[in-house]
Amino acid sequence: MNTHELITRIIDLALYEDGQDVTSLSIFGPDDVMEGVIRVKEAGIIAGIDVAGRVFSTVSQEIDCRFHVPDGAVVRAGDIIAHVKGPSVSVLCGERVALNFLQRMSGIATLTSRYVDRIQDTRARILDTRKTCPGNRVLDKMAVRIGGGMNHRMGLYDMALIKDNHIDRAGSITDALMRLRSKAADIPVEVEARCLADVEELLGLRVDRIMLDNFSLEEMRNAVGMVDGRVALEASGGITLDTLRDVALTGVDYISVGDLTHSVRALDISMITGKIL
Repeated sequence: MNTHELITRIIDLALYEDGQDVTSLSIFGPDDVMEGVIRVKEAGIIAGIDVAGRVFSTVSQEIDCRFHVPDGAVVRAGDIIAHVKGPSVSVLCGERVALNFLQRMSGIATLTSRYVDRIQDTRARILDTRKTCPGNRVLDKMAVRIGGGMNHRMGLYDMALIKDNHIDRAGSITDALMRLRSKAADIPVEVEARCLADVEELLGLRVDRIMLDNFSLEEMRNAVGMVDGRVALEASGGITLDTLRDVALTGVDYISVGDLTHSVRALDISMITGKIL
């Protein structure tokens, strides 16, 4: 399934959850037309423009939704980012679903941009994780990209990640890697290292990336020196905005951050409806 089809399913499910708007259908007539604006109530990075527009067009082709900023735009409190006009029942039916997508995605993009800005003068790049809202991953990861971050892997299928439980079951890093390659020879491979000895072992193996899991800053610096650019290094484990820069200055290539998506605060955006024609 391609991304467009997946987003269509997500939108359809979100609208299905709401069902029929009994309240609006009881109060507004079929000929009532409503105008409204979408206003940002705090500064941030906008993400989800296309998704929100598709919500309204899915509800009704008669809704005219015109956004005035693109994804990735920097906005300030009070900025009007869109005008919406259409049948009153349809506009109100799509309002909350469109805002839910827009607010969450903008919150992720805004937080991601803060992480990216904090280390922009270093070699490190910010990665997301699979700690996303279930069923909403494609949108969460899209928002990370809009905020300037990079996607790690979309799921379990597009990159192998050999972690401690795999290594313990196989008996060693080398044995785990051999088992993987016997089943999936062509997939990119990342392996979690728990100590510097693991990093040393991995240098003799063919891997695409080494994850430094919960390493201290000193251990990260030692790993960077040991690897000397031969394999990409990813720092992972409890990294926050406060600790981010120190991690980046160790010289690692990537820093993965679960906070980008698993507990993000939505950007405050609202729709104000006014004139009923």
